[in-house]
This record gives sequence, C-alpha cells and structure tokens, in this order.
Amino acid sequence: MQLSGNTILITGGASGIGLALAERFLQAGSEVIVCGRRENKLREAKQKLPKLHTHLCDVATAEQRLALRDWVQTNFPALNVLINNAGIQRRISLTQPEHWETTREELAINLEAPIHLTTLLLPHLLQRENAALINVTSGLAFSPLAGVPVYSATKAALHSFTLSLRHQLRDCGVQVIEIIPPAVDTDLGGPGLHTFGAPVATFTDAIMTQLAEGSVEATFGMSAKASSASQAELKAIFRAMNPA
Repeated sequence: MQLSGNTILITGGASGIGLALAERFLQAGSEVIVCGRRENKLREAKQKLPKLHTHLCDVATAEQRLALRDWVQTNFPALNVLINNAGIQRRISLTQPEHWETTREELAINLEAPIHLTTLLLPHLLQRENAALINVTSGLAFSPLAGVPVYSATKAALHSFTLSLRHQLRDCGVQVIEIIPPAVDTDLGGPGLHTFGAPVATFTDAIMTQLAEGSVEATFGMSAKASSASQAELKAIFRAMNPA
C-alpha cells in the first residue's frame, strides 16, 4: 500500500489503534480525517495532532453513516482510503438478561457500519487512484474469547466479508486489506482491561511496515498465529483462552 499522498477516513479514530494509525499516516505524508462519537476525544486528538481533521459522527446509525458519506465526499473529494476501525467490546454473560438494544448497538458498530460504509463509499473509491478499503478485525475472528461473544462473532463476520470483498474487487483497482490485531493495550472494552496487550506504538509500527510491504493481511503476535492456524491449533488456542 502507498502510505503517502492519500486522503484517509478512519472511523473510531479519536483514540487507540485508530488514532495511532492516523498519526503514522500523517507522518508518512497523507491527509487524515477521523470520526468518532465522543466530542471530547476528538478534541484531544486534534490537540495532539493539529493537522488531523475531525468529525463528530455515530456510525451506529444508518442516518449518520449516510451523512458521513455526503460530508466527506463534499469536503474531501480526494478521499481514496477508508479504514473501518470503529468497534466496541462488551464482556457479557449470555445466561443473564439484557436489553436487545445494547446488543444491537454492538452489532451495528462492529459489523453493520463497516459493511454499510463500504457500500456507500465504494462508488467514490472506484474513481480514485491508489484506493484502498481497510477493515480492522481481530485475532478473535479465528478463535473467540467466550467472555466477549458478540464482539468475537462480529469480527469473524467482518473477516468473512473482507475475503468476499477482496475477491469481488480483485480486478477493480481498489485494494482490500485486513488489519488483524491481537490484544493491544487500549481502552477497548473499558480502561485497564487490556494492559497485558501489546503496546499500541509497537503494534502500529509493525502494521505500517507490513502495509508498506504490500501485505493484504497485517498481523502481529498472537493474531499472526491464529490467522494461519489449523483447526487443531485453533481448538487448542480456544481452550487456552477459555479454560473450563
């Protein structure tokens, strides 16, 4: 992937992996827009990276995804890269009752939004040079963590969608890339839950190197192992992550 000279939209880009990617692409010489639903986090991101463009948007709703499409195409017609990064992770017990709306929101942000935004922006990207669609999935797409069942399922579905998308666009000039993180030390799921994970900077530097080398599946650590594992190895990974 070409790292410089792009105009890139990153969903969920005000913190964590999204913000780290935004910083690296800015350093490489690309123009970067991040959107998110927390105004305070967008403001903090802008203070940290003054060249960053920010936009308040909740990709959980179809109406705001449509509005995002219209806004970004009007204000950044050179857009040629979409990074579907926004995601939420909830630790839930499936034996306990909960409001469906809470589950629906996790499904909408993690799966519905990247599929919808891809279809909304694809006609535009097909007209751009060096265009790319990048989906951020997870090592849990290959072997789930039972304590985050909806998150794991959405990432498995997004991985599947990415494979189909890459096949359908193989002759269209739009590169389809999957970033597959392991556990990374971010606030995904809540502060302090992923401090055991890989440092964000270390992970992001490795991903950027792989993108520059032309990889269409960028992995790191355990996600590299899970994404290429056999069925027997995946079962062993599942047992190790989910002890009885």
